[in-house]
Amino acid sequence: MFGQWLRAPRQLRLVFIATMLLLSGTLGWLAWRLLDQDQQLLLQRLAEQRDTAADLVVAAMEKRLTAVEQDLDHVPAADSSKRLAQAEGAIVFQFLPDVIRAWPENRLIYYPELPHQPETPPALFAASEELEFKNHDYPGAIAALREAASSNDSKVRAAALVRIARNYAKAGQPRESIETYQGLANLGAVTVGGLPAALAASLAILGQQAEPPARLDAARSLYRDLNSGNWPISFAAYQYLSGEVALALPEAERPAPARLALAEGVEWLWERWHPARDSAALSANRASVPTSTGAVLLVWRIAGGEIHGFAADTGYLEKHWLADLKPLLDSRGVRLFLTNPDGRRVVGEPPSSGSRAAVRLASVTQLPWTLQVFQTSDGGGAWQSRRALLVAGIAVLLALILTGGWFIGRTVEHELAVAKLQSDFESTVSHEFRTPLTSLCQLSELLMRGRVAGEQDRQQYYEALHGESHRLRRLVEALLNFGRLDAGKLQFHFEKLDAAVFLRQSAAEFAQGQQAHGHRIEVETHAASSLIHADRETLRCVFWNLLENAVKYSPDCDTVWVELTKKGRQVEVAVRDRGVGIPRHEQRRIFEKFVRGSAERESGIRGTGIGLAMARQIVRAHGGDVSLESEPGKGSTFRVLLPEREA
Repeated sequence: MFGQWLRAPRQLRLVFIATMLLLSGTLGWLAWRLLDQDQQLLLQRLAEQRDTAADLVVAAMEKRLTAVEQDLDHVPAADSSKRLAQAEGAIVFQFLPDVIRAWPENRLIYYPELPHQPETPPALFAASEELEFKNHDYPGAIAALREAASSNDSKVRAAALVRIARNYAKAGQPRESIETYQGLANLGAVTVGGLPAALAASLAILGQQAEPPARLDAARSLYRDLNSGNWPISFAAYQYLSGEVALALPEAERPAPARLALAEGVEWLWERWHPARDSAALSANRASVPTSTGAVLLVWRIAGGEIHGFAADTGYLEKHWLADLKPLLDSRGVRLFLTNPDGRRVVGEPPSSGSRAAVRLASVTQLPWTLQVFQTSDGGGAWQSRRALLVAGIAVLLALILTGGWFIGRTVEHELAVAKLQSDFESTVSHEFRTPLTSLCQLSELLMRGRVAGEQDRQQYYEALHGESHRLRRLVEALLNFGRLDAGKLQFHFEKLDAAVFLRQSAAEFAQGQQAHGHRIEVETHAASSLIHADRETLRCVFWNLLENAVKYSPDCDTVWVELTKKGRQVEVAVRDRGVGIPRHEQRRIFEKFVRGSAERESGIRGTGIGLAMARQIVRAHGGDVSLESEPGKGSTFRVLLPEREA
């Protein structure tokens, strides 16, 4: 039952469709699992790269910090100080009980605390001040100060110049006052009024300028001097002078100086150590300190009531520490982000939302920062490429499976169709053999037993016997020739034939036989002489088969037309009828073996289904071909093209 069910084309298609769907679904599930595993493997590998890079960065940073700590043990030795602070953005400092020292000396723009500088004794200027404040004798006060202004003691000279400039200003001589302050500026770091002479002069000149352009220039000069680091000032003095500059200089022209971070970092450490000089307040010896212009790295050593320290801003870290790590990070496709323990940014850009990062906490690594190492990309490009390649491979495999299944299904369906055709062929041939054999047996029995009414009936029986014998012989010969032709063993005996003469003879012989069924064969030859190289017997079979088909399928028309024409170097024989015709969808398969048209099956017309297949093979063996033109209800035209031979 199952075998019979599978023989039906529809059920067979359903079986193949179900099988292909099952295979496709299984392959798709396996592909999805494979892609998922590949993605998980990629994520695991990226995580390993991040962890490895983070551990390497921690080791490199620890090595750097350890080297700095070892060098601090030798501060203030010149070589150690120069080596640590040789690049911009770093400074080495030393805290003594009441003194702060720094290397290089001009890199710290202010000091948390400075030693007390004694001022010039006021008694030296008592006479000039009486003239200035009591008598308002400004020229007299200036004259009284001339001797002190020439003193060899720079502090005395600075104090005298300040008073002279002040008296010039009160006397209404601003130009002379400014010139005097400019002379004061040449004394540089000499302290006057708690400020270095250069800064005190710049501040005084700023206060003297009334015109906006001149005042703006004076403010710019003071801003440059204040942040140059050339003059030691305290934090309080720096704040005061910065406030004065802010009153005269626009904010856009006074950006926060880069060295301010170093000064704020040193101040942070001084405030925690100096009040009690308690080492316990500084349990660690490393810190990343937030300042107004960015984080500052501080590394220090405490020994014998002193601190030897190193400070570096973020620019120094990026240029001299992290730059060495860049090849390591780039080779693993990762980036580094440093933050203070409280989470504030130090160096680098934070990872985007959803990015996976390898985190190393400051509390675990003993570094001043928390490290985050994350991928510059999520590896999507590489994974997309692998996924595309894998999907393409699976698609090709799936296409091969579907294509193979389709071909197998078509092949099996074709074989089933061939088997059915062969079964129909066997049934038809059996019927074709049975009919003449039955007639032969019946007629032979009547003649043998003498059951013939008269001599006329006897003659009719003999003619019938002769006709059925010839019919049976033609059928047997056709089957034998088809078998030989299909096996490639049919022998052809070619000779030169006049196509017109041969065609007329073949048509006349056909018309005289019983197979014509009274139909007329009209032959027209438009070529007087057309020689062909052909096998007479097999070519006669071709024409007889075409004529027999034309007769069988023209029940309502008793004429068949045969026309011979020349087309270039070819001879064309057209056999035309006005029969039932052949539908267009059957015309493509009508020349296949065992195939019979629907009109033939529906009308019960006898046939084996091998005539046209054998005709085409014979004609092609002659170097020609057979074609068909047909329309249902209007008849059919078979055209045989054969190559013409020269005489």
